Amino acid sequence: MSDEARRETDEAAGMYADTDVNSQNGSQAGSQPAGDGVPATFDTDRFQAGLDAIYEAHEAPTKAEPYLQQAMADAENAGNDAGLLTVLNEIMGFYRSQGRHDENQWIVQRAIELGLRLQLPGSEAWTTTLINAATAMRAAGRYDQAQDLYHQALESAKSTMPAHDRRLAALHNNLSMLYSETGRPTLARHELETALRILETASKDISTDLDAASTHTNLALVLLQETLPGNGTEHHPDPTTEAGDSTQSPAGASDATRPDHVARHTDEADRERGLAEARRHASAALAIYHAGHLEHSAHYASALAGYAQVCFASADFRSSVDAYRHALAVIEECYGTDTDYYRTTAANLHDAQVALDHATPDPATPRVPSRGTATPEPGHQPPHALHTPQHPPMKGMALSRTFWEQCAKPMVERRHPRLRGRVAAGLIGHGSECYGFDDEQSHDHDFGPGCCLWLTDEDYRRFGADLQADYDALPETFMGYGPRESTARAQGPARRVGVFAIGDFFAGITGYRAAPTDDRPHEWLMLDEATLAAATNGEVFADPLGALLSTRQGFKTMPDDVRLSLISKRLGMIAQAGQYNLPRMLKRGDGAAAWLAVNACVEAAASLVFLINTPITAGYMPFYKWRFAALRRLSGRMATRLSDVGARLERILALSSATCFGGAGFGEGGKGSAPAQADVHDLIEGICRDIVAELHRQGLSDADETFLEWQRPYVEAHITSADPVLHSL
Repeated sequence: MSDEARRETDEAAGMYADTDVNSQNGSQAGSQPAGDGVPATFDTDRFQAGLDAIYEAHEAPTKAEPYLQQAMADAENAGNDAGLLTVLNEIMGFYRSQGRHDENQWIVQRAIELGLRLQLPGSEAWTTTLINAATAMRAAGRYDQAQDLYHQALESAKSTMPAHDRRLAALHNNLSMLYSETGRPTLARHELETALRILETASKDISTDLDAASTHTNLALVLLQETLPGNGTEHHPDPTTEAGDSTQSPAGASDATRPDHVARHTDEADRERGLAEARRHASAALAIYHAGHLEHSAHYASALAGYAQVCFASADFRSSVDAYRHALAVIEECYGTDTDYYRTTAANLHDAQVALDHATPDPATPRVPSRGTATPEPGHQPPHALHTPQHPPMKGMALSRTFWEQCAKPMVERRHPRLRGRVAAGLIGHGSECYGFDDEQSHDHDFGPGCCLWLTDEDYRRFGADLQADYDALPETFMGYGPRESTARAQGPARRVGVFAIGDFFAGITGYRAAPTDDRPHEWLMLDEATLAAATNGEVFADPLGALLSTRQGFKTMPDDVRLSLISKRLGMIAQAGQYNLPRMLKRGDGAAAWLAVNACVEAAASLVFLINTPITAGYMPFYKWRFAALRRLSGRMATRLSDVGARLERILALSSATCFGGAGFGEGGKGSAPAQADVHDLIEGICRDIVAELHRQGLSDADETFLEWQRPYVEAHITSADPVLHSL
């Protein structure tokens, strides 16, 4: 059974306002322009009112993304971090609704990092962000991360939300979806029952409460999953025991030990009760829409589709056909016919019609529509079709995650119960797979099944050796990969996978067990960007204690004074190598020196792009092998500053041979060198002009000089520390 028929209720960080905004006429999303047209402020209420207008007009497919992109840029330009977090929360929901899960990963990461930077933990906004991030991870199939985030949200909600806050109902509802999708329907049902109790207390009129209607629909579908496991549904047994889900008789005898006719009678009775209860909830959902005269709401289609699915499972094909046909009409009215939502529902209607016309299945063998039921997010366009399962060849990160889920995690739970809920897992560090840049050529060294298991210092002292021994006993080959062939540089203390104390792991990469403090800028400046990139890349699959993410976050959060100091240094090198010395070396006919000047200029400019976009959101520039792969990826993200610089730097490199050595040999006199030299000069000067414009946008300079050396004093004026290591000599 697909649970996509179930509504996910996300609460954005911020309240919607009734402010009127002409969002359809290209006005900026939530910005209040200054006299020259540049946004001076970002109005969160205005932004959300405009977004509401787009959704209410059913124009999200064409207008939501440009609006959200503009809003992100406006919030950043205005320096409104709280407004930016609101926009990121909305983008998370929109991307999830579009099935754009890969793009959503960096939005989730950026929102969490921004919340931490704003010191939001302990606030409602933090709880909301955790809920939205968890739901995005769940939709992407990253269930361990989603579950950790949901549990963090529940813990946060204890101190930030009243016990009967409606948002808590949404949280329990969304957590139920995770349990359902991972084959734990009883836990899912418990979460939904909790959500319904909260709504019954919080609602002013439960008979017209749409959230209650959605919860009833969800309960109906979970009851189908409990009642009909494996019969037209996806069902993955939970390796742990679910509270209250006993399958034994009072005498302790299982169904397998009872006479066949007794077991069959019990099964049939349970099935009938389950189907009846599912139909009761599905009917209750429809009754709420009828009572509130909300039959034209987009979510009414979800309730109708859920009711149709229950009727189909109960072999009531006439009612199923009627409900699917009605749902299809509502979908067409709200979304049109060119959507996966419409196509999936139409396919289910066809199945129900065939069953009604040509078959009379035995009521003892009920079914559900084979395609499941697609549903829209609240207020958003419906998601795309379900993802096709991934098959080899696999990327290294996917292989590592699957190895954790299927091998390492069960080993920890079975062999080390005292560490359950204490082990962090993931893959971070050196290696192309940690950046997501691996391909088939990467398989010849330091590639294969494996993951990192991180422990606190105390846990590592007590359990590290035994856990490492059990890790070493895990299969060396997995899913057609392995055994892992480690190079000499990736063995012993420098190993890339296995069991680590958190501090030791980061010390092995950076030399520091934790990031230097803000008052030690010289230590930050000793950490080159490639080292910081290796310490902050990759993915964390699980971190129940939050200790690993907290330590990694420290390395991501470069002090702004250090960042500004590095920006100044990069400006100086671009000016020195690209604007000053490159032309001089070319005039002297020293092609080799000119070549080195090009390299120094390009390296500094690439670094500047990452620093301008801030490491906490853009990451750090990795070592030379992956420098341009990372720059291309960063350039493709929304709201990236200087996004086209990377492509122009690649063009400079492509022209560098002709520029420095000419078309007929070494020196200035080679034929064909003059046009290339002119192109490189124009490219460098164009990049420098754009850098100056970006410094203006970020308020780091108000000077118009495009020779970047003269921009350095303006940038360094924003460094608050007097430490001489941060300032130019």
